[in-house]
Amino acid sequence: MSADFPVRFPAPAKINRFLHITGRRPDGYHELQTVFQFVDLCDWLRFSPLPSGRVELGAPVPFVNGDNLCVKAAHLLAEHTGHPLGVRIALTKSIPVGGGLGGGSSDAATTLVALNHLFGLGLSLQALAQLGLRLGADVPVFVQGHAAWAEGVGERLIPVEPDTPWVLLVDPGESVSTATMFGSTELTRDCPPERITPSGYESLGNVFEPLVRRRLPAVDAALAWLEASGVPARLSGTGGCLFGLFGDEVSARAAQQAQPRPWRSWVGRLANRSPLCEWHPRNADGA
Repeated sequence: MSADFPVRFPAPAKINRFLHITGRRPDGYHELQTVFQFVDLCDWLRFSPLPSGRVELGAPVPFVNGDNLCVKAAHLLAEHTGHPLGVRIALTKSIPVGGGLGGGSSDAATTLVALNHLFGLGLSLQALAQLGLRLGADVPVFVQGHAAWAEGVGERLIPVEPDTPWVLLVDPGESVSTATMFGSTELTRDCPPERITPSGYESLGNVFEPLVRRRLPAVDAALAWLEASGVPARLSGTGGCLFGLFGDEVSARAAQQAQPRPWRSWVGRLANRSPLCEWHPRNADGA
């Protein structure tokens, strides 16, 4: 094994084209319906081998502690395979923390896929996704790397091929606690089930959006601005990031230039396949 692994691995952000809650299970978890797509805003991870059994995060990352999901993913992989892997994880963050874009889950998924590849562990994509579910409900979609209609707690995935418009992602600077949002008594939990469809999501909402807008004026202001621009706009996940959809790159960049406040923002295009797919195991359908 070389002194360093030269490859850097992408961990893309996601958006939810819509997000409904159809009920609550006896164990307290919520039954969801949503569609995940990927965005070309990525965190990046590099890995360096360490003596067997040592797993550590490299240089400190703002808002990320040493017990983050990447470290947990590496330990879980070692425990499952019995491989005494040792690795230092260098994480470069671009995806806002607490933004509803799935950054932590995507980082964990990339760690699972990358270490399986680098250490030749031989796990299938299905096995990696099952491990990912133990780390978080939306880790499996990042592992599998395909746009999906999701149900259950988000782990039942049906591949779909939605349209891929240009997107303006906006970060109003508000980090939102997913647990707090799910625990709110104001949350709508009785949406009627929708039928699986690859299109028409603009008519469907995000149940967290009214709640987040009431609590966070900065998010409300950003959404109101996008809506006034006449484009489909939506909160992603539980927030606090949001997005507007555009027919072409020129329109998206013009809107970015016209932002009324100095919000962080990114222009990209939605994708139905993750860049992480390049490192998927060949036995993707195996056990």
